[in-house]
Amino acid sequence: MLRNKAPALKSESFFADGHIALKLRAPMPPFHDPAIYRDILDGLQIGVSVLDLNKKIVFWSDGAEKITGYARIDVLGHSCAENILLHCNHDSCDMCSGTCPMAASLHDGKPVEAMTFVHHRAGHWTPVHTWAIPLRDEHGLIVGIIQTFESEFSVYGPNPNDRSMKERGCLDFATELPNQALMQSHLRETLGTFAEFHIPFAVAFLEVQKLDHFRARYGQEAATSMLRVLARTLKNSVWPADFVGRWSDDRLLVILNGCDANALQAVIERIRQMAASATIEWWGEELSAMILVEGSSAVADDTVESLLLRAHNALGGDRSTAAAAGSPSSSAS
Repeated sequence: MLRNKAPALKSESFFADGHIALKLRAPMPPFHDPAIYRDILDGLQIGVSVLDLNKKIVFWSDGAEKITGYARIDVLGHSCAENILLHCNHDSCDMCSGTCPMAASLHDGKPVEAMTFVHHRAGHWTPVHTWAIPLRDEHGLIVGIIQTFESEFSVYGPNPNDRSMKERGCLDFATELPNQALMQSHLRETLGTFAEFHIPFAVAFLEVQKLDHFRARYGQEAATSMLRVLARTLKNSVWPADFVGRWSDDRLLVILNGCDANALQAVIERIRQMAASATIEWWGEELSAMILVEGSSAVADDTVESLLLRAHNALGGDRSTAAAAGSPSSSAS
């Protein structure tokens, strides 16, 4: 709630990392040690960063470390456009080469709100809700940008069913996603809902191409890490109501609830862009995987088999028809 008659008391402090003056015009306790204000920012569960006029990062909070996986030593002094975090929106995976919230806020001098993704240090994409706010000096001149961000889906918290599903053998060992048996169950349930209430949905396969070659060249552990990063990226690329699982050795499957034929291609393209940018660090080398994403929307009288066959054929249909059902997920990959 805004307090219209709040006394305009001043308290001056600065960020120890960047020595940027900050005038706080609000009734606040008279803390004379600037470190206290940093402790306050570090105590927030959201991420907080401060950029100078060249978009170099001069402050990085504990919350920012937790959300992105990047420690202060990794980012301080670096420009946000140096592909450290690789902000992107739903339409493009490289906002820094165009108009990003920070650039827009610097240009317009106004706060900018955006739904974006950041490239986590582990390699996957993480959705964040971000604010870019101009930082002004005592004369009203813009001297930097304050950026706050929080995980977009953090409000949902951990899934309490994960432990139960793991105990019942319903999760894939490598990706910790629901396995093929559980995905088949959800597909049957979703098709039943579609037949009764006509609520649209679609399915999409994410296929890791030449996974055997990747595994042979870099080893089983690298292949598992790559699959895990792709699984996290896929989960973060779709809505929480969607259902993502491991279908076979080289395929992930997502059930896109509420997605009709008109929206499917846009969703597939977003998934493709996000997954293509997923990487892992492996013995000093940054590795990525070749991926293919295709899908199909449900139609009247569909069965699990007919729906998956269309999605399989959209991938190119270069395997036997039986492969559309996939082989049971392996706990060793």
